[in-house]
Amino acid sequence: MDRTLPDLSGLPDPDFQAEFYAGVPTRRLLAFVIDALATAALALVALPFTAFIGLFFLPVLVLLVGILYRWATISLGSATPGMRLLAIEFRDGAGQRLDSGRALAHTLLFALACAITPLQLLSAALMATSARGQGLGDRLLGTTAIRRAAPG
Repeated sequence: MDRTLPDLSGLPDPDFQAEFYAGVPTRRLLAFVIDALATAALALVALPFTAFIGLFFLPVLVLLVGILYRWATISLGSATPGMRLLAIEFRDGAGQRLDSGRALAHTLLFALACAITPLQLLSAALMATSARGQGLGDRLLGTTAIRRAAPG
């Protein structure tokens, strides 16, 4: 069985259209911080709705809120609010925005990488060193983050 990487021919070429990828790893890191703060705030807002029982399983509550937050926002606009603020968005290998299924897969791979530190470190290293700034989950799914409006 031939195992090849996903086709990325629909994405901007990093050699000829580098402006789409300029600064994206840094923007992704900043978006991660913004979205982590938003997730924590949403989890705190959810606590009273659990009759404060959520305090006993707070890490699980934050994880579930984070998964729902990322999946919903990526499904709606191919970017989290933090990514939108920093003018980046996800695209699949054909250059299209992510649909709900691919957004869920991307979110679950992201959550897995966050839960396993070596995977997160590998993903961050890949983002910092690859031409398209793809993390581990991006490479598996054939997605990448690009600047929404590449500077002219």
